Amino acid sequence: MMKTINMIFQIFIIFIIATILIFWLIGFKSAFEADQYCHYDLTTKNNVSAKFGCDHDLETHQWVLFENQDDSTPAKIIKRYRYRFL
Repeated sequence: MMKTINMIFQIFIIFIIATILIFWLIGFKSAFEADQYCHYDLTTKNNVSAKFGCDHDLETHQWVLFENQDDSTPAKIIKRYRYRFL
């Protein structure tokens, strides 16, 4: 019984560590780099207008490329650019 619990705990810890490593490795290295990619994608859109924009979200540490809607509905998120913050 104790071996089973220990094995489940080890698998859980390995899963947590792997998730943190993957999350850390796939983000941009800095907020500046994420900002540059967001604005580059913004300029490459076929319909460049005031309808599209980039915004910085401090809580989630990412830049967001979005499209404003014509009515009072929330903006449509096109792409997220997450960056490492530590």
